Amino acid sequence: MTDHGVPFTNNLAEQAVRMQKVKQKISGCFRTKNGVDTFCVIRSYLATLHKQGDNLFHSLTLTFQGCPPQPRFA
Repeated sequence: MTDHGVPFTNNLAEQAVRMQKVKQKISGCFRTKNGVDTFCVIRSYLATLHKQGDNLFHSLTLTFQGCPPQPRFA
């Protein structure tokens, strides 16, 4: 409670899992384990870039051109 660097709510964590839950509700389920894994990797990559302030469209363009931007660590 004394560390002001810690967010007051867990809203970022809830937003991170929201897309997976919405996709599951709309389609009923994921068809294969490979599909789930691929979806989660792509969503995690994009969520990380978004949190770091990168332009997602530009990042995806670079990725499809064979030069994917790497998220910054710490």
